[in-house]
Amino acid sequence: MKRTSWVALGVILAVMAIVVYSTFQIGGVRCEVCITFHGRQVCREVDGATEHEAQMAAITNACALLASGVTDTIACQNAPRDRLTCRPE
Repeated sequence: MKRTSWVALGVILAVMAIVVYSTFQIGGVRCEVCITFHGRQVCREVDGATEHEAQMAAITNACALLASGVTDTIACQNAPRDRLTCRPE
């Protein structure tokens, strides 16, 4: 193999290693959110790098199970939370 082929292979492997490493990174914060919407309650826990990121992801996950359509989803995301707790991981 030519030298340029080895260099290209090395770059590809390095990029793949970075992607795999970042995929398995554990978040710094774990948040649990419980939301009641249209008479149903769902709780979800999510890890995130920041508290805000983990909160938003948990809210999105909970509302994905409770709401259907854009209008319902927005209303669900703006609904009061029954519980919202975060802790460092």
